[in-house]
Amino acid sequence: MRFTILLLGALMASPAAWAVEALSTEELVSHCDKYYDEQATEDRVFCVRYVQGFIDGAVATDERVARNVVKEYEKEESFSQRAARTRIGNRLDRYGSSVYADFCLGDPVPLKEVVEHVVADCQNENLVNANPLARDLVYRTLRRNYPCEADD
Repeated sequence: MRFTILLLGALMASPAAWAVEALSTEELVSHCDKYYDEQATEDRVFCVRYVQGFIDGAVATDERVARNVVKEYEKEESFSQRAARTRIGNRLDRYGSSVYADFCLGDPVPLKEVVEHVVADCQNENLVNANPLARDLVYRTLRRNYPCEADD
C-alpha cells in the first residue's frame, strides 16, 4: 500500500503528468466529421468549442500583445515610433485584435460560418496530413478564409 501511494506521488510530480498536450488534427477531425450529424451532439459541441476557443485565445493574446507594444512605444517615443504606434492603433481599430495573427474576422462573423470552413478543411486529406496539430489546421483555415486587407 505504501509503495502504491509513493508511486502515485512520484507520477503526479513528474512534469509529463502536468503537461498540456496539443490536440491532434486527427482527433479534431474525429469530432468535426460528425458536425452535420444531429445525433452526435457531443462531437458537434467539441468541434464548435475548439474553434471558438482557438479564436478567443488568439484575440485575447493579440490584444494583450498589442497593448504591450503600445505601452512600450509610449515610454520614450521618437517621431517614427509615434507614427508606428498610430499605425498599430489604426490597424487595431480597423481589423480587430486578430490582425496580428494574420486573420481578420472584422465585423462579427457567425461562429457557424467559421466552423463550417474548418469542417470543410477537415475533409481535405492533404490539409489534414500537412497539419498534424489541430491548431495549425484551424489557423490555416482562418488565414485562408478571413485574410486581412493589405494596408494602403
